[in-house]
Amino acid sequence: MAATRLKEVDALVLGVGLVGTLLARELTRAGLTVVGLERGRPQATVPDFQGPQMHDELRFSVRKALMQDNTREAVTFRNHAGETALPIRRWESFLPGTGVGGAMVHWNGQTYRFQDSDFLQKSRTVERYGAKFLDADLAVQDWGVNAADLEKHYDRFEYLLGVSGKAGHLQGRKVEGGNPFEDNRSRDYPTPPMKEPYGSALFRKAAAGLGYHPFAQPSANLSQNYTNPEGMTMRTCMFCGFCERYGCEHYAKASPQTILLPVLQKEPKFTLRTQCQVLRINLDRDRKRAVSVTYVDAAGREYEQPAGLVIVGMFALNNVRMLLLSGIGQPYDPATGRGTVGRNYAYQTMGAAQVFFDEKVNINPFMRSGANGTVIADFVSDNFDHGPHGFVGGAYIGEVMSHGRPIEFHPTPPGTPAWGAGWKKAVKQHYNHTSVLNVHGSSMASRRNYLDLDPTYRDAWGLPLLRMTFDFPENDLKMSAFTTDRALQIARAMGGRQVSGAPRKGPYTITQYQTTHNTGGTVMGTDPSTSVVNRYLQSWDVPNVFVIGASNFPQNASYNPTDTVGALAYWAADAIVSRYLKSPGPLMPAGKVT
Repeated sequence: MAATRLKEVDALVLGVGLVGTLLARELTRAGLTVVGLERGRPQATVPDFQGPQMHDELRFSVRKALMQDNTREAVTFRNHAGETALPIRRWESFLPGTGVGGAMVHWNGQTYRFQDSDFLQKSRTVERYGAKFLDADLAVQDWGVNAADLEKHYDRFEYLLGVSGKAGHLQGRKVEGGNPFEDNRSRDYPTPPMKEPYGSALFRKAAAGLGYHPFAQPSANLSQNYTNPEGMTMRTCMFCGFCERYGCEHYAKASPQTILLPVLQKEPKFTLRTQCQVLRINLDRDRKRAVSVTYVDAAGREYEQPAGLVIVGMFALNNVRMLLLSGIGQPYDPATGRGTVGRNYAYQTMGAAQVFFDEKVNINPFMRSGANGTVIADFVSDNFDHGPHGFVGGAYIGEVMSHGRPIEFHPTPPGTPAWGAGWKKAVKQHYNHTSVLNVHGSSMASRRNYLDLDPTYRDAWGLPLLRMTFDFPENDLKMSAFTTDRALQIARAMGGRQVSGAPRKGPYTITQYQTTHNTGGTVMGTDPSTSVVNRYLQSWDVPNVFVIGASNFPQNASYNPTDTVGALAYWAADAIVSRYLKSPGPLMPAGKVT
């Protein structure tokens, strides 16, 4: 049966999460009629995120109720091109969200700006260390934008979220107590830092005593009540410990439901359609313009929705897959190095340290939020001399324990039995007396790591699954070893009875949670031979398609990606409204920054 053709609209937004909500708001504000197509179901703070049902650890943490249904649409994985990829049937290493709000419903709330040296990764490395310093296996490149370009968009996004934090570099001057390594910001965070947990206070004292520069982690779990510029009121975090993998019942965590979506849904020019699986973007005969999108609704009916503008704003992996399924851009070929779609897939390189105290020190891990804690940025990006160490990138280190939930959190020291009475005794002894330090490291793009369509496995609609080929580059393993050693140094200074920890080691496994910070595959830049979209996130090949999200990152920085995704969304929206709508077409010629 042929697809039912619907009435044309001005713009389509694919995915109604962080990016989709922001872009739909900006486009309707500019007078456009916008349809948002969301694969998952509708969900709102009330009634969907309310307790006690939202505190069901088995349902949400173990069975991943808020995540993409991988019985219908999985991802296949292999470590290298010589292996046969197999479908990921249980989400463990990373957690793609689904439903209205997307992955921003179940995130923790860390809200960092990337540094200028992150955006200029290649040129700054070559300038400081020489052209031969970069490993030949790495595909590191500049973004096409810098921190100054994005500053006002970072600022706008942080005020939308109500981020709690303290500036360290404000209007040209350094501020005591903030992050001294951050780039200049025009104004302070909208709300003050969250309360510091006891374990974080011990970390702060130890790190400062070693000459480092601790500061409160910027958090989208709010320290106080706040009303954002859209008129949405958020509440003070209750430290319930149910952030990551959960929706927030208290209106205290920034998500589309708490910062913008209710305002957007009152807009007559916006239409939200849920449980709509987008199959492809349809192009004209010359394949230079998107004319419509084909999708299937929950009843299995197929529709064609024409539109003048298409915004691809899904989860990073799904952005890449949509372009591949639609034939937009040239797929990356690792054998020749040609092609761009799927190129520069990167992740995050994590290490950890644990401090086991005696029973006089109570950490109270159950009284936490997703993003409160204390960190140092001394080993982030190019904040230290990489010359003697033979790697690029870095990590922030911090006591940022997000929860003490009983199924997931059971710290035990080395030598503890894996099960039985001995294990139970150790869990009881150490649960309330253990502090965990995170080592949150960068991920450099490698020529051997990429995304493409799987030749064997298909989804419930008969389309090829996305195939991930990834392992940690040697550069990143060196970085993890170096930064984890610094974390252990701080851990020992915290005064615990015992310290343990380990850097990230290869091979990468999908069976252990690490982060949901999947990046790359539709990278941005100023050269169409190494990027999928230009610096305004507009497709080089199909100018009325904009692709926005962490898939734009040419490589991943030390910091969490959400703040940068939000800033890029506002950056692209500004370019669309102020330039593209006035004169539809390419916003920049190939190879020229404008």
